[in-house]
Amino acid sequence: MGYSQNRRSSYLLAMNSHKHSRSPIISTLSSSSSPYKFFLSFPLLATSTNHKRQRFTSLSLLFFFFLCLSFATSMAVSDSDSDSDSSPVVQTTPLVTFLQRVQLTALRSYPKKQAPDPKFYIDLSLKLPHHLSTVESAFKDLTTGSRDLSVPIEKLEKFIHEYFDDAGKDLVHHEPEDFVSDPTEFLLNVENDQVREWAREVHCLWRNLSCRVSESVIESPDRHTLLPLQEPVIIPGSRFREVYYWDSYWVIKGLLTSKMFTTAQGLVTNLMSLVETYGYVLNGARAYYTNRSQPPLLSSMFYEIYNVTKDEELVRKAIPVLLKEYAFWNSGKHKVVIRDASGNDHILSRYYAMWNMPRPESSVFDQGSASGFSSTLEKQRFHRDIATAAESGCDFSTRWMRHPPNFTTMATTSVVPVDLNVFLLKMELDIAFMMEISGDKNGSERFVKASEARKKAFKTVFWNEKAGQWLDYWLSSSGDEPETWKAENQNNNVFASNFAPIWISSFHSDENLVKKVVKALKNSGLIAPAGILTSLTNSGQQWDAPNGWAPQQEMIVTGLARSGLKEAKEMAEEIARRWIRSSYRVYKTSGTIHEKLDVSEFGEYGGGGEYKPQTGFGWSNGVILTFLEEFGWPSDLSIEP
Repeated sequence: MGYSQNRRSSYLLAMNSHKHSRSPIISTLSSSSSPYKFFLSFPLLATSTNHKRQRFTSLSLLFFFFLCLSFATSMAVSDSDSDSDSSPVVQTTPLVTFLQRVQLTALRSYPKKQAPDPKFYIDLSLKLPHHLSTVESAFKDLTTGSRDLSVPIEKLEKFIHEYFDDAGKDLVHHEPEDFVSDPTEFLLNVENDQVREWAREVHCLWRNLSCRVSESVIESPDRHTLLPLQEPVIIPGSRFREVYYWDSYWVIKGLLTSKMFTTAQGLVTNLMSLVETYGYVLNGARAYYTNRSQPPLLSSMFYEIYNVTKDEELVRKAIPVLLKEYAFWNSGKHKVVIRDASGNDHILSRYYAMWNMPRPESSVFDQGSASGFSSTLEKQRFHRDIATAAESGCDFSTRWMRHPPNFTTMATTSVVPVDLNVFLLKMELDIAFMMEISGDKNGSERFVKASEARKKAFKTVFWNEKAGQWLDYWLSSSGDEPETWKAENQNNNVFASNFAPIWISSFHSDENLVKKVVKALKNSGLIAPAGILTSLTNSGQQWDAPNGWAPQQEMIVTGLARSGLKEAKEMAEEIARRWIRSSYRVYKTSGTIHEKLDVSEFGEYGGGGEYKPQTGFGWSNGVILTFLEEFGWPSDLSIEP
């Protein structure tokens, strides 16, 4: 596990590259010992700024120490080549690097129609007693004489069988201790017997998705790409053989409906451990995901669990972890400043992966996508934008393309996203709430002020009165310096994410605003026979039409349902019932719950993107149960259309 601390040191150094953030590396260091210190570096949270001169020497020494440490561990950002990307990069492990070579050989050896999922190879584990150096030597012998690294399939399969355990063997089934087949007070307002029986079947799927990390991963982490986690996990399913960050929020909502409180708390305990190790929650619990996060919903997970369990000790443990994560998203390359016409600065955040190479889990795909670029710098920037789209959780979509649907115009780092800043506004409100519970009124007030400032930024930067929606904002430059807001920089294309802010009380409590949003959503073209479309563009990417995704359905439906407007509540229930009915039909025809639906047609699962449709499926199960808990199902209402 030594490399984990090195990665963390590298991250701290890399974050210092952001010019308009006041010493984020030192702020982050300070937050590890006293979480509140970080927030004093923010202008809107500051209570005193007259000690800078006294601290200058000690801060400089600390910076120099981490500079040397990062260089010694080969984890620092390289900026020696002016023709290459010098933004932050967090390196991966030797095993991941080697498995990328195996992946490339596999995909060049199999016929195109038989090409295996590239993620399979990155999820392999070294068999005992082999060491990586021995396996690398054997692989060199295997590929010697091959110009393109392709080899006979039977020889490749023999090599993999001899030296590796199959992908997924590093997880073992775990029987959840809090699972019962028919929980007490489970979905009491679901009166229809047919729907209730199906809901029990969905509930029972938690057993299929419940795993724990094998002892081998705990004892020999360098032999695996799976990261050691102490508590059991709920995985999404299919090719996703590890816990994922933002998936876990909707999984937890489903678990709470299923009365599986211990399992839910175990999930957040695992995510907390990632923050404590890396400074942020990883995209997923794999060594190749350490260079990026995912939509920040950890505070929302704690909030949902507390609302059910009233566990104040969990809240006290959560606060320092959430402060550390908040620092990650509000400093360095993630932080952007938009200046309005009056000269007021608005601090917002963007996605920004610390990676500028092909993603290991999709290395061959990324290499092919970048093949049209001539310079190293162009390729590196493209790879960073690809990885950043993965950090957004919405990979991939025309939302991130300068010239859609041209995939090579991906420019995710140039987008200030509406939904990311919704999650962060929610985080500010959650932290304020938790600090109030823990007795820290001053801290709570600081985060209330932070949330008010971000809400103001929503009105200035994102809101479009004519459209009745919040629109993503395109940066004109690198985002490293404040830039002046321009109306033409708003992305006027329609996406489900444009309506994400209605999810939180800051917006759905405003009845006049809700009226405008309901009207805009009704006229947007997004509401389809089986739910809400992700976009209006059928680009072939999975986060575009005709697909609909469980998270976006739940956020918009929940926000509309929580509003005080009758029309909004009716719209919410109608969308939820469409989603439930279509999910039911897909389940009955395919025997599984799917990752996404084709909402343009009733009873069809989704497709598109870089991998085959996946089943399981964690967040889809969670949203089905959440909707049934929220809206129930009358005995005389058929689930068939």
